[in-house]
Amino acid sequence: MLRIKFTALLAAAMLLLAACGGSTATDSKLELTSVDNIAEIVAAPPPDLVILDIRTPEEFAAGHIAGAINIDYYASDFEALLGDLDLDVPYVMYCNSGNRSSNALALMDSIGFAEVYELDGGIQAWFGAGNPVEQ
Repeated sequence: MLRIKFTALLAAAMLLLAACGGSTATDSKLELTSVDNIAEIVAAPPPDLVILDIRTPEEFAAGHIAGAINIDYYASDFEALLGDLDLDVPYVMYCNSGNRSSNALALMDSIGFAEVYELDGGIQAWFGAGNPVEQ
């Protein structure tokens, strides 16, 4: 009896996987990325790269990656502000330590962003690696 249930469960899982494989998947690239890889991206940015700092304005003013724009994760209209951005350009996105940015990455995925690199460890990791910031 257990073997029959297992076989039925396995068959259902295979059908589900086959159905997912036939769907129209997006070519989105959203990933947690190391400080070293982000430093390489920022040093030789692809066209239209947007560096997105999602910390508070006070945190942003204390130091941020050169060229970054600031959208406060805690703003009541954060999701709407993200939705106003161009979904098709590449983004480097970070917060202080990675907590807010991991949640924001999931939100950006649901909105339909095509390419987002989340800075692993946030600006703290950036500072810790000795990378430059501007104020």
